[in-house]
Amino acid sequence: MTYDEAVPYLMTLGKELAAPRQARVQKFGLENISTLANDLGAPHRAQPCAHIAGTNGKGSTAAMLDSILRAAGLRSGLYTSPHLERINERIRVGGEEIPDDEFAASFTRVAEAIERLIASGALAAHPTYFECLTAMSFDAFARAEVDFAVYEVGMGGRLDATNIIMPEVAVITQIDFDHEDYLGHSIEEIAGEKAGIIKPGGWVVSAAERPEARAVIARRATELDARLVEIDGAYRISGLHSDGGCYRASVSSAHSNKAIRLTLPLPGSFQVRNAVTAVAAARLLAERGFPITDEAIARGVAAVRWPGRLERLAERPAVFLDGTHNPAGARELLAFWEENFAGRRIFLVYGAMRDKAVDEIAGLLFPRADRVILTSPRQSRSISAPLLAEMTAHLSSNFEVAADPSAALERALELAGPGDAVFATGSLYLVGDLRCYWVHRSARPAVAQISAQRG
Repeated sequence: MTYDEAVPYLMTLGKELAAPRQARVQKFGLENISTLANDLGAPHRAQPCAHIAGTNGKGSTAAMLDSILRAAGLRSGLYTSPHLERINERIRVGGEEIPDDEFAASFTRVAEAIERLIASGALAAHPTYFECLTAMSFDAFARAEVDFAVYEVGMGGRLDATNIIMPEVAVITQIDFDHEDYLGHSIEEIAGEKAGIIKPGGWVVSAAERPEARAVIARRATELDARLVEIDGAYRISGLHSDGGCYRASVSSAHSNKAIRLTLPLPGSFQVRNAVTAVAAARLLAERGFPITDEAIARGVAAVRWPGRLERLAERPAVFLDGTHNPAGARELLAFWEENFAGRRIFLVYGAMRDKAVDEIAGLLFPRADRVILTSPRQSRSISAPLLAEMTAHLSSNFEVAADPSAALERALELAGPGDAVFATGSLYLVGDLRCYWVHRSARPAVAQISAQRG
């Protein structure tokens, strides 16, 4: 298939529509992905890897570890989700998303394998959107002959399609409430799903803070005779300093005075914890014989890029995009406002998906915003802007509705003065919509005039 044929095909699977030949789409379990990967020649076994799960911070931590690997001279593969603008973002080799022709070639190999397996009866159901992309990442990394791959869990861990890999190190970031209908309604249940990535005799880094989550992870590690490194006990942070919301800090082992001085380009104090988690994982890999020095760790962290997470687009007014899709993320964003925008007006553009804890997120953010502009991401599972207004009207007395995301952003820019801040947040799909719009907005003369007047 061509790239232009492959992407729409995948999107039908993502919407849980029937695949060709009316094959039933199955949602959970490792049987499909195991069968598919084995038919492809077990490409997931072709290179060493790391596996990263968690509620918040897993994408940033994966990006940091990938950047560290490249700074150490290793050819890396990085598999993450979701994408913001282009599906190719999910599969990166050497820091770059794979080209369209390689994406199409990988998809074609996976699709042909699926056809064979369905025809033979080896697959009872067509693999899902995420299973197909996961198989494509296995195939792409094996064919690119990467030295090391980093896989971010899509959701949960225990039954996630990525969980057929055997990682050199497993990483569990912060654990909080999200996807409760799938993962459980208690922290213990959610932690149990995340801890499902721990393998017998494996090495594990945990950044979980909640005591009940830590207990679940520690118990699972003991059951599997896995080595567990909890960053709170294993590492110390000193010399913490903020410069415009980005932090510098020295990180050292609790049993050594040798420190790594980190400069984080990603805004938010929570990124310090993600960086320490990546440092811990990188040092374990060094113990395993990978050529990762402390100098490479510092360079890798300083060079990391992770769009859509407190991503600053402009200065006057300050414009940020952030995928705040659960209450824990909303608390982090609120802390960022308090640390960096105290006394300044904040104009909030907000859009969400139907399966998110909108009331709790809005309850945290809306009272602090001077004006809330409600919108709807261009995605079928999003909440319509009028319905969102009905759901959250009791949380803000100063809101308005702009159904189109770009119109909502322009309205916020119209209201904001040079010393104010505009934050577009909620769904990562909204972030993707607005990143794409921002790239092309300079072509609109009216927008250019507004920007010039406010500069």
